[in-house]
Amino acid sequence: MDNHVTIHHEATLFAEPIFNWGSFFVTNSLLNSFVATIFLVFFFWLVARKAKSVPRGLQSFFEIVLEGVLSFFDSITNSRKKSERFLPLVLGLFLFILVNNYLGLIPGVGTVGFIENHNGESIFVPLMRGATADLNTTLALGLVSIIIVHVVGVWSVGWWAHLNKFINFKTILEIPRKFTKEPSILLVNPIKFFVGIIEIVSELAKVASLSFRLFGNIFAGEVLLASMMAMMAFFLPIPFIFLEVLVGVIQALVFAILILVFLTMSTTAEEH
Repeated sequence: MDNHVTIHHEATLFAEPIFNWGSFFVTNSLLNSFVATIFLVFFFWLVARKAKSVPRGLQSFFEIVLEGVLSFFDSITNSRKKSERFLPLVLGLFLFILVNNYLGLIPGVGTVGFIENHNGESIFVPLMRGATADLNTTLALGLVSIIIVHVVGVWSVGWWAHLNKFINFKTILEIPRKFTKEPSILLVNPIKFFVGIIEIVSELAKVASLSFRLFGNIFAGEVLLASMMAMMAFFLPIPFIFLEVLVGVIQALVFAILILVFLTMSTTAEEH
């Protein structure tokens, strides 16, 4: 009688459920997101708790870093007021993505878990998984970020001006008033109207671009590291781990900068 049991584990595009909370499934990537959120909240609580009116030591370092971040934002927004306004969202996204990218590199994440039986096969399910290696997480980040961009745009320039960046009703309404002086407007303005509709497609493309870029790079890195460790558990994966450390910060930075650019564009009046 053969007692040998083969355990399968495949790198899936979706996160595996760990337990149920009522009708709500908690997945291993969501668990990783919770850990990242708790870490960030606790870390900044410690920093804020020891803040003094006259900065010294670690507080001075953080204030220097914060001023450097704001100066970098100024180079994109051309406005310190906008930089300070966008800082909580953009920096929060950067840190959340960065911590999640790096949590996936910690020993035990993706390798410690339990075994489930599916159709007579033993499947290994990791207890934790890098959240940004789950397409659901990156899609949620991209979708929520773009929605916030539009909310801020409406708040800044008004709903009519913001709407006309996409469905340009203003050009159609100008035709009766300007037709006698500029007959060509009958052709030009409808073209402008339909070109504006293309902007709606571009907004959907932004969500896809943000989410798939982040997911693709982090997921590919995890698959690469798993392949290297399968070939040789020691020494061989080390250069690739350093590569993933670099990729993790670059992808978090790219995501945050793109959101900052989108926020700047949405809060700028069309005529400017």
